[in-house]
Amino acid sequence: MSRIGKIPVKVPGGIKVTFQNEEITVEGPKGKLQQKYHPVIEFKAEGDIIVVTRKNEEKQSKAFHGLYRNLLNNMIVGVSNGFNRSLIINGVGYKAEVQGKLLLMSLGYSNDIFVGIPEGLAVVVDQGGKLTVSGIDKQRVGEFAAQIRKLRGPEPYKGKGIRYDDEIIRRKVGKSGVK
Repeated sequence: MSRIGKIPVKVPGGIKVTFQNEEITVEGPKGKLQQKYHPVIEFKAEGDIIVVTRKNEEKQSKAFHGLYRNLLNNMIVGVSNGFNRSLIINGVGYKAEVQGKLLLMSLGYSNDIFVGIPEGLAVVVDQGGKLTVSGIDKQRVGEFAAQIRKLRGPEPYKGKGIRYDDEIIRRKVGKSGVK
């Protein structure tokens, strides 16, 4: 039995979960999410708990078992609470600003960078150089945060660039002046 797959998923009040035509649909106060699933996986709703099972013991089925249980749990958390990913912009003159559905970033290049904010995501920039990406879909929030970080990754000598809030950058010692 999959260690993750055998854990039942708790559905809080106000959230509606349906399984039809090999598709999971989760509706909650923050929105609606849909996900197709493989027919080898079965979902059984027992009150406010959903149990995920598989039809056989093949290796691929075992992998799907844990995968779809976690996807279902992430969908439920997303429509009830949402997901956030925080980034820190560090460097002299490095800054970000939200203009409508565009994110304007000055990252030390000769031109400013304009990044379109995808539908369903929200970006908030505060004065301390902290940028927060939030939304109901965990995969989309993480992907967009990774695209922003990729524009100017953190460098190990001065620590300039964009890094995740919980990321630790190992600093290196620069050249030493030897006479």
